[in-house]
Amino acid sequence: MGQDGFRAEEIDTSRPHPARIYDYLLGGKDNYEVDQRAGDALAAAAPEVRIGLRANREFLRRAVRYVVGSGVRQILDIGTGLPTSPNVHEIAHEVAPDVRVAYVDNDPIVSAHADALLSGSGANSIVLADLRDPRAIVDHPDVRRVIDFDEPVAVLLVAIVHFLTDADEPERIVATLRDALPAGSFLVLSHATGDFADRTDAQAVYSKATASLNLRSRAGIERFFEGFELVDPGLAQAPFWRPDSPPPARSEEIGFYGGVARKAH
Repeated sequence: MGQDGFRAEEIDTSRPHPARIYDYLLGGKDNYEVDQRAGDALAAAAPEVRIGLRANREFLRRAVRYVVGSGVRQILDIGTGLPTSPNVHEIAHEVAPDVRVAYVDNDPIVSAHADALLSGSGANSIVLADLRDPRAIVDHPDVRRVIDFDEPVAVLLVAIVHFLTDADEPERIVATLRDALPAGSFLVLSHATGDFADRTDAQAVYSKATASLNLRSRAGIERFFEGFELVDPGLAQAPFWRPDSPPPARSEEIGFYGGVARKAH
């Protein structure tokens, strides 16, 4: 149960859900007509949205490789979305096969698909929970089965915090997660922004969805990293965070910031 009385099990699948809209825009098949209509409206309102979502996935890939390469062996992926290959554990295992991943999402459909994907994998888990109740995530037995909070953890908040309104107190939510982490842990976060174009029409698409889209400025997003030390190059547009290949055309239009930060103390 979230602070506002939200129950994950009661999501209205007659309305678009962000995870399924993303799945549709990334070319997936785990979505409904209502999600497809929303995705088409989003692409009409923000023509760069598809390259933006791909850039966000590529940021995720590079960030996971970075944190695992830095020695982290456990990942808490909150707002994981529908399985999109390569998944976080697949990316991590390319670097270190002993990495454990706890996936968290508030959509039962995501949970069901991920359950099927992870069947037989004792090193990973999928938890149905809501970011708006971060303490419940940290304390969840299926998270604790995979994650040892006495050892460094990488928390992934990739394209999820922008679905929290200011009334949800997102800075408090991220701080609650931060305070559960030992030194040497990492925060990987990406977030939509209107810094590069007016995206009011894109926000309107989500007014009919199960979560609103709350664009924030660079300065507003940097506040989520309080208590962490950003690694170079700091908070950057997603395609320009440690690129390992030439960024795609129109990357400067992409309305996603991404950053990785380490908890030193």
